[in-house]
Amino acid sequence: MLRLGIVGLPNVGKSTLFNALTSAGALVANYPFATIEPNTGVVLVPDSRLAHLERLVVPERVVPASVEFVDIAGLVKGASQGEGLGNQFLHNIREVDAIVHVVRCFEDENVQHVMGGPDPVRDRDVINIELALADLSTVEKRLDKSIKMARSGDAAAKAEVGMVDAIKTLLEAARPARLYEPTDELRPAFQALNLLTSKPVLYAANVPEEEAADGNALVEQLRQHVASEHENAGVVVFSAKVEAELAELEPEERQEFLTSLGLSESGLDRLARAAYELLGLRSYFTAGEKEVRAWTIHAGDKGPAAAGVIHTDFEKGFIRAETVAYDDFVRVGGWKPAREQGLVRSEGKEYVVQDGDVLLFRFNV
Repeated sequence: MLRLGIVGLPNVGKSTLFNALTSAGALVANYPFATIEPNTGVVLVPDSRLAHLERLVVPERVVPASVEFVDIAGLVKGASQGEGLGNQFLHNIREVDAIVHVVRCFEDENVQHVMGGPDPVRDRDVINIELALADLSTVEKRLDKSIKMARSGDAAAKAEVGMVDAIKTLLEAARPARLYEPTDELRPAFQALNLLTSKPVLYAANVPEEEAADGNALVEQLRQHVASEHENAGVVVFSAKVEAELAELEPEERQEFLTSLGLSESGLDRLARAAYELLGLRSYFTAGEKEVRAWTIHAGDKGPAAAGVIHTDFEKGFIRAETVAYDDFVRVGGWKPAREQGLVRSEGKEYVVQDGDVLLFRFNV
């Protein structure tokens, strides 16, 4: 399951967002470190295609793809040296697939800011510098070890020295490790470092309710700063207040409320879509009488890897995948007419699964 860690300075709206996304009831308070232990909650990823499949197949249940959000305590300047709540929370970040960095883009004298007032560029940089400092400690230790191994004539270690040294240079300039592009040979060693700043980042700009549709000047400052860094990172505008109100409404009332604010979808929808795009994720479907379900894969995954998401036995014993495109499946009305019209293909181990494919795996264990 995809895990996203929600980080940011204290009092930027992290826990309010988390509550709205998961209805988990995390403590929300107007003081630093209201979140001590990381709260986790599973969010279902909205996908309108599931409703069409459900009407066609009429299954016993429908299972959307899901994302686990981890609400990590507010970091402060000096966290990498143990300030605030220290390194235990940096450890929590290491265990997620990507980071949702909540940045305060609103003024409110009733909500204190740990650094005096909102400044999205400064606030973003405070978090990034702390993560870079924590990574620098990891990299320096690895560099010492690699140098010792290289002295013995180990060719792989010599190559690793160059890589680690290049990453060290980036971090010393307060630049994230994700800007380093390892060769195919060095990629396993790079991934093994598990650096905080190597993780993809999605910036969630928290704005007032009335600015949820178009953002504001603070959001634009953040966007320009992120763009100037040449990061592969998105900026999603949301309002934690709006998300909290949506969570309390009945489903039929939510769209009316969003429309009144000039929004077509919730912050959850935008965050989920942006996270999938950032991480290069795709969904395929299985559709039978027992269950219609969305499964998450990476772009470029082939048939056996896609089957392995369901069960490792499916990948080991993969024979073929009976495949029909989602649009064709819905247009003709399901498996039976799709077969009758020759729209079902038999794909082998080299087939790259496409977003929206409806699949039926054949395997032998």
